[in-house]
Amino acid sequence: MRPLSDFRPVAALNRWRNDPTVMQTVRSAAAATFAYAAAVWLLGNKPPPLLAPLTALLIVQVTLFATLTSGFRRIIAVVAGVLIAVGFSSLVGLNWWSLGILIITALALGHLVRVEEFVREVAISAMLVLGVSHATDLALSRVLETLVGAGVGLLFNFVFVPPVWVSSASESIEDLASRMKDLLTDIGDEVAGHTPVERAAARLHEARDLNHDIAEVDESLDRAVDSLRFNPRVREGLLSRVVLRTGLDTLEIIAVVLRVTARTLTDLARERTDEPLFPEETATALQDVFINMAGAIDSFAVLITAQVSKDADEAETFLLTELSAARTSREHVATLLLEHVQEHPRQWQLHGALLTDIDRVLDELDVEKRSMRLAEELDRSARRQRERYPRLARVQRRIEKGRRRVRRRAGELLRRRKTG
Repeated sequence: MRPLSDFRPVAALNRWRNDPTVMQTVRSAAAATFAYAAAVWLLGNKPPPLLAPLTALLIVQVTLFATLTSGFRRIIAVVAGVLIAVGFSSLVGLNWWSLGILIITALALGHLVRVEEFVREVAISAMLVLGVSHATDLALSRVLETLVGAGVGLLFNFVFVPPVWVSSASESIEDLASRMKDLLTDIGDEVAGHTPVERAAARLHEARDLNHDIAEVDESLDRAVDSLRFNPRVREGLLSRVVLRTGLDTLEIIAVVLRVTARTLTDLARERTDEPLFPEETATALQDVFINMAGAIDSFAVLITAQVSKDADEAETFLLTELSAARTSREHVATLLLEHVQEHPRQWQLHGALLTDIDRVLDELDVEKRSMRLAEELDRSARRQRERYPRLARVQRRIEKGRRRVRRRAGELLRRRKTG
């Protein structure tokens, strides 16, 4: 057997390949190098065609969708900056007041040509060119360098298609669900017996920290969703995007509910400093509910991130089992809480709030409602696509009609052969 140390370089390489920062750094450096080599080959080395690698560096993005949607605006921004700089170098040259006028003009032009978030790059490109160019006969070469860099940057993304970041997003979602599971398990452990206010407040802070975790997962998911768009290696990209996005939305709602639950238990702990939060039988039933909810959240995360149908089927089976057990335990808890409130009506409203939170979590995880939500979101996405690109929608409808016509004719031919 090979020692474990032999596999560490392989694991490190896989970790680097799955790191967007590392991959973007390597891809940007490679694209800039290719752009410089292409510019030297096409335009010569005097002066050094530094605008070509600069443009390629700006255009190459972490996903193909980001490159296509922002690449052309970046090209316009850089070309506009180059033209302004060449004009200024021929008229006034570089000094403190011309630099100020240059920046104002570049920013105004950026807004005029509607390069949106790349307005500042117009001014940046203009300042860079103005610093290295002081002759009007370099105008054409500077523009050509920019176009060469833009072409290499776009071609680089088509030849070396950026990776699909679904795996990293799936891991982030599973980690988030794991933290929710641990929080629910801890809450279930603490409802039994006496719970100090400090311990309940600590769970409340953990629930609030989930907001920061969701923001990080949301950023990772946005990158994964963009990597699925226009990617030739991906099939059913729309379905994958909708499944991941709606799944994270569900977990985000559950995180809010868990924060409210933790606050309810903290309020109970503050009122019952010298006694248990619940009677022993009620606490045991509540613990079962929280454990089943924790298992349901874990199965839900596996369900929405599973790339293999078998794994998804198993996760759905586990989810249905956990939800059924949680609903049964919830009914038992409701009966016990009602009996307890009738005997000791203190803080009865907190008991009702706790049951409401449990119902909300179970409702969000319901399999049938999730299927309906997915279908609605798919219809909504398809409708938005048709409204945004009506010509493409007409072409797709014609292609689909042609396919149905071909299938119908093929079926008629088969029937004729059988009858003949």
